[in-house]
Amino acid sequence: MGAKKSNTGISLYWKCQIVCWGVVSLLWLYIALDRDHFTVPHAIVNYVLDVSVCIGLTHAYRAIALRSGWNQLGIKQLLKRIIPSILILAVLFMQLMNLKTSAYIYLVHHNNTFEDNVWIWNPVLITGLRHMAIWVLAYHAYHFYQREVKTTKANAQLSVIAKQTQLDNLAAQLNPHFLFNSLNSIKALVIENPKSARRAIDLLSDLLRSSLYEKEHTTISIAEEMALVKDYVELEKLRFEERLNIQFNVDRTLEHFKIPPLSIQLLVENAIKHGIDKQLEGGTVAILVQKENDHVVITVKNPGNLSKDDHIGVGLKNLKQRLLLQYEGKANFKMESPSENEVVATLMIPIEK
Repeated sequence: MGAKKSNTGISLYWKCQIVCWGVVSLLWLYIALDRDHFTVPHAIVNYVLDVSVCIGLTHAYRAIALRSGWNQLGIKQLLKRIIPSILILAVLFMQLMNLKTSAYIYLVHHNNTFEDNVWIWNPVLITGLRHMAIWVLAYHAYHFYQREVKTTKANAQLSVIAKQTQLDNLAAQLNPHFLFNSLNSIKALVIENPKSARRAIDLLSDLLRSSLYEKEHTTISIAEEMALVKDYVELEKLRFEERLNIQFNVDRTLEHFKIPPLSIQLLVENAIKHGIDKQLEGGTVAILVQKENDHVVITVKNPGNLSKDDHIGVGLKNLKQRLLLQYEGKANFKMESPSENEVVATLMIPIEK
């Protein structure tokens, strides 16, 4: 046990020493009074000496263990040291108890038994082995537990830092990806429709401002995400005009639910790029946000055909990794083609209770 002080000014270590050995020595106090017929004053002195011997031996062991760094050793290396230590402590316990008994006999009965008692290996040795073994094992078990707790906390902190670093790296990849695709859309408008291109630049400026502000947060509300999606859709409609239609169906009770930033925007962007852009007459992108059991389900539907090569871009890869990191496998993302010329992207995010 460590020497950290409590609010009372007495460390946990000393509290345990005084209380534990005080309780153990009560049995010896009872034996002294009942079996050995000590007077009450003599029994109390004997009790104090018993407690002092036990505390002195174990405290000396603790000092040696701390100075030698035994609490930092592995179990095998530690056992090689504590087993002989327990034997030595037990022998010292026995000898000190014999010395105490001899002193009592000499002072009370004027009989010198010091030399005889030094060579008596009595049952007190077994008592010493039992009590010293329990104390030493308890002492090292406590420090082993404390070491494991500290290691676990340190590993948890490192895990959080590593996770946040990964999320930051993914966000750093996502913004250039988003910017690149948006600039491609504007490039197509510069020659064909300069007025629309100017409006597109304004929208892109607003989108980038929003994405940069939200970069500091790992989640945003669905309402905030949908506002960003609507700006992005307006930007794309400048290029696609009548070829692009959008349908929104969002459960109003879920508007404050938190989701990863740009998650719905990525699905809409993917639907336009790999679906609408490849349809001669364009089509409709349908966005549905609803609650199903203990998940918020976000569905984006678009015309097109599901091709593996068309749906493994940086954006969707990052989205999958972000979901894995933030929700520890409890979130789910899938893309499927339930019918001909239809692609459905589904994002399922758990509702924390």
